[in-house]
Amino acid sequence: MAREFSLDELADASVVPARTIRYYIARGLLKGPTKAGRAAAYTTDHLSRLQQIKRLQTQGRTLGEIETILTGDAGSAVNPEASPWWRYELAKDVVVLARADVSPWRIRLIREALRELGARLVAPETPDDVEEDRK
Repeated sequence: MAREFSLDELADASVVPARTIRYYIARGLLKGPTKAGRAAAYTTDHLSRLQQIKRLQTQGRTLGEIETILTGDAGSAVNPEASPWWRYELAKDVVVLARADVSPWRIRLIREALRELGARLVAPETPDDVEEDRK
């Protein structure tokens, strides 16, 4: 069975801060965890990829260059691929677009934030709100 790491264990093993690992995942340099939520799990593949990223950084490569090297897609800058987006219409005059190819926990956070925003947009205005807007 393949070894699994928690985020902290992966950070310790790779000597890359957990915050940076999350950034690499968001940027697409590193795949998300194999399990989501509090039991998020990372594999030796994640560790290998982090070591590869560190090696390329020591060679003076930028993250953009590293992304091109790791994906093997040198033509992506010239021929960008379409990415899937979720479209949320919160009100007649408010539409929010969010990337659909993010991790499940990130989608959950986005939906929670949009629910809160949507509730604020449809809540009736009080006279104090109208007076505040005039100032």
